[in-house]
Amino acid sequence: MIQAVLQHHGLFEGLESPRKEIWAVGGGKGGTGKSLISANLGVALSKMGKQVLLVDADFGCANLHTFLGVEPEMTLSDFVQGKVDRLEKVLTKVKFPNLFLLSGARDILEITNPKHIQKVGLLQQIQQLQFDYIILDLGAGTSSSNLDFFLSADVGILSVIPEPTSIENAYRFIKSAFYRHFKKWAQEPVAKQLITDAMHEKSARGIQTPYDLVNQVAAMDNGAGGKMKEAVLSFSPKVIVNQIRSRDDITLGFSIRSSCAKYFGIKVDYVGYIEYDEHVVQAIKKKTPLIIEHSHSPAARCIERTIANLMRKDDLKIESVFRTVRM
Repeated sequence: MIQAVLQHHGLFEGLESPRKEIWAVGGGKGGTGKSLISANLGVALSKMGKQVLLVDADFGCANLHTFLGVEPEMTLSDFVQGKVDRLEKVLTKVKFPNLFLLSGARDILEITNPKHIQKVGLLQQIQQLQFDYIILDLGAGTSSSNLDFFLSADVGILSVIPEPTSIENAYRFIKSAFYRHFKKWAQEPVAKQLITDAMHEKSARGIQTPYDLVNQVAAMDNGAGGKMKEAVLSFSPKVIVNQIRSRDDITLGFSIRSSCAKYFGIKVDYVGYIEYDEHVVQAIKKKTPLIIEHSHSPAARCIERTIANLMRKDDLKIESVFRTVRM
């Protein structure tokens, strides 16, 4: 089914040769469908013959295993506590071919906000695992852990639903991730101070957007300003709009894309939407991925098209791929 979607839209052309890719699925708030998206992306890729690892990086409320219908014998808790010395020993084989799960930590309050050294070590071990695709299912919010995991990925995916709180938090997540990304690029003390100032809502220097920040830094240090511009170009999150009920809901992704370009100077790719579908609830209750339990449902087909867009490496005219929703 996935191959058919790719072929129908001519998306086999322009695909790069297989290599390990890390995808991170985040969001500004809970309830936007991050775990639903992560689980079904993983299953879909595994059905294409890819070796896939799903990582439940929601340290405070790990539940990705429920979407896959498995009960892990070992979790990240065992790794953090030192009960196992290698991350491979914590992996759970999922009942679908080519798919493994690294279940999130449970029953350890300290892991909800891991120390920097723990975070770096965990990221390094995850990156060394031999899979074609590693998908990180992040927790809600803009904690430093969520932002760092999001920024560590080759592809950062943001799930949003057509509700004011979700939209507001999506913008906050993008802005927070962007400025954290900025900080890693800026090494000059002056640039670091400018970025710190920019994080405050009322900046004494009048910095309101990344454009202002780049210009301020470039005026004081052209080299640092050049690094900032590189950071702008290298940060390009993907947006998926979930639970759409109308044609107006579909346009939300385009609005986010336009607003981020206009006010932040950030290139956001709108890669897909998922229709509101009662089959989603039915699949969750049965603890079976949607694209397995209801493969021909509207939401499942939306996920297939979204994967086609995510796998496309060059610019995609997304408007021509999205179909007209029958509402």
